Amino acid sequence: MASERSSGSAQPLLVLRKVSEILNCFSIEFPEPTLQQIVRETGLPSSTCQRLVQNMVREGFLDRDGDRYRIGLRLVQWATPGTFGLDVVRLVHPFLQELRDRTGETACLYMRDGPFRTVVAVAETRHVVMRPFLVGQVMPMHAGAPGKIFLAFDPEARRALEDAELTSYTPATPDTWEKLDSQVSNAKADGYYAAFGERNSDVGSISAPVFNHAGRLAAVLGVGFPTQRVGPDDVGRLGPAVAEAARAASAALGYLEKNLPS
Repeated sequence: MASERSSGSAQPLLVLRKVSEILNCFSIEFPEPTLQQIVRETGLPSSTCQRLVQNMVREGFLDRDGDRYRIGLRLVQWATPGTFGLDVVRLVHPFLQELRDRTGETACLYMRDGPFRTVVAVAETRHVVMRPFLVGQVMPMHAGAPGKIFLAFDPEARRALEDAELTSYTPATPDTWEKLDSQVSNAKADGYYAAFGERNSDVGSISAPVFNHAGRLAAVLGVGFPTQRVGPDDVGRLGPAVAEAARAASAALGYLEKNLPS
């Protein structure tokens, strides 16, 4: 599609708009339109449409079968990670709600992005006194229970964190690899982890791993709470509940119970 580019700064955006219009011609109802149908649906000049479609075939965005076109393998490959993430959220959300109802605390699902963890789903507590956890909230991996689970069960997590600074947010934040490795070791041994006041002095969390059908860590499930309501003495009650919810979520993703950490 380099032939469509010019020195004008707006031109690439116009090309993207045209490509988007072409892709909008593909749907479940009409998965394999012809070039003539694409021209008609987009309203683009025939020569422009043909040139873009040919370039999209060369780039793998589209596949051609005779006089018909379909979405190409390259686009499918790009879409797969996002689709999988959405599937995880959809499948695990009922277990978040059950965990919230069982514990009374806010239940969250986290995914890792480099050295950070991001909230991707929330079932909010019904308590009046609460600490908000918001979908899209990004937090450091080394502070808080979810990060210990990522580091314990995702081999890429440590490599992603190695060049990051272990910032100390409170006196309880692990600010050395010796402290962090000890916590990660406990998380791996127990299958869940509880942290108190590591990111905010008045917030705690308990988390456990969710595995996919291939045995890889798909996400981290847990509860978050104000430390004025939940303390270390409650871990014996809440920890197993979080681990049980994570095992059930893993089973929903196709992972076998016998392969989960005990």
